[in-house]
This record gives sequence, C-alpha cells and structure tokens, in this order.
Amino acid sequence: MRLPPSLLALISLVLVPYRAFAASDSPKPTNKPCTLHSPSTGSFYDLRPLQIFPSTGKDARNDSWHAKGYDYGANFTLNFCGPVIEKLEDVNDVSEYSWRNVSAFYRTADDEVYSIGQQSTDPIFRGKKLVLNYTSGSLCPELDDDGTPKFVAKKIHYGDDDGDETPESTKSTRRKSTLLSFQCDRDPVLTEHPQVSFIGSPDHCTYFFEVRRRTGCG
Repeated sequence: MRLPPSLLALISLVLVPYRAFAASDSPKPTNKPCTLHSPSTGSFYDLRPLQIFPSTGKDARNDSWHAKGYDYGANFTLNFCGPVIEKLEDVNDVSEYSWRNVSAFYRTADDEVYSIGQQSTDPIFRGKKLVLNYTSGSLCPELDDDGTPKFVAKKIHYGDDDGDETPESTKSTRRKSTLLSFQCDRDPVLTEHPQVSFIGSPDHCTYFFEVRRRTGCG
C-alpha cells in the first residue's frame, strides 16, 4: 500500500529530530586506550598521563603510585592503564605469566603479595562518574557471618623451629578486583601527582579507590 505524500512528510518530521537526538546522546568513539568522551557532555578524558613507565636516568622513578590502607593492615601500590613498574614475584593465586600484568597489589607484614587486579585500558562512565576497573586478582577469602575472613590452621612443615600452627585464610572461587573512581580537582598541586585514596573493601574482595587529579576534569 502506497502512503500519501502528506503522511510521508509528517513521518519524516517526527523521525529526523529523534535520530539527531540519539546520535548526539551517544558517546563519541575513540580508538586510543585509556581515553573516552563523556556521553552526557562530550568532554574528552585522557588518563594516559597518569601512567608510570619504567625508566632510567637521573630522575627515573622506581615505584608506582601508593595509597595508605590505614586500618586495612596493608598499603596499596597501583598504576593506571598499565601494570605496576615494580618487579613482582610469588603473587598469591596468580600464574607466573600474569605477574607482569598486575596493576594493583598489596603486601602483608608477612611479605605475602596479593594482586587486586590485572591491567585494563577501558575506562567507562557510570552515570557521571568516570571509573576504571581492574579484575582477575588473587582469590578472595571466604567470610564468616560477621564479614571476617575465615581461617584454617596451616600444616606444619618438617624442620619448622616452632610448634605453632600458622593460620591461613580459606579461599573462594571469586577473585579480587579494584574500582577506581576519578574525581575532578583543579588544585595546581594535583597537576602532576594525583591524590589516590583508599575508600575501603567491605568484603576483602573488591577494593575501592578515589583518584583526584586535574585529568579527571576532562
């Protein structure tokens, strides 16, 4: 059935504004890692200046960014959009091949290293929040009813000097991950060095950080 020209014109008037709105509402594509456009404002965000690379020379850095764990019992080391520049060994529950791709970790008082996420170059927007997620870290501990990691006695190896058994946390099949939330802060002090704050880890499995820097302003 052929529609009358007047009806076709009316349909075109309705569809054109909708298509224009849909196109402007979708984020602009970008092929560069660790960059994206805001779907709501169109502002361009580039997190690459935050990444630390291994270097040599007089002013070379030999450590990644740090965040104090305060009451968690360990401090955190992390990099943005790439692995940490520290050379890691014996990372719990992570294959040796993947040690070089760890982007966030912590070390306990017993010198145990736990990964809290592998590198990612895909930031996203959750509403108006710019976030970056690292996944596939060390195994998460099982928790008791109070949210405290469960512990079992580690077996005593032949030749140990003491007779005390060392507690070891039981593990689940879930893996530790990190969620970084980037906040706009125009303080000149934060131009080169971001302020990385550990927010918390309610389940000893997902670790939340806030990153304040001028880069977060778009």
